[in-house]
Amino acid sequence: MSPTYRSFAEPDQQAANRQSASLAALAVTLFLVVVSLYLIQQLRGQAAFQDCVLSGRAACTPLQAQ
Repeated sequence: MSPTYRSFAEPDQQAANRQSASLAALAVTLFLVVVSLYLIQQLRGQAAFQDCVLSGRAACTPLQAQ
């Protein structure tokens, strides 16, 4: 039977590493959500402007966020 080797890190260090990894993943996820919401807002404004232009209106101005 071969011996099993445990990690050399102490249990407290392993817990701290897991917590750091979880916080990093949360930060990346929140960043992606914020960027996605910003892009959705920008695309929605562009679509409204293009709809105005394509409908033949003469005075189309980009809509401002309310």
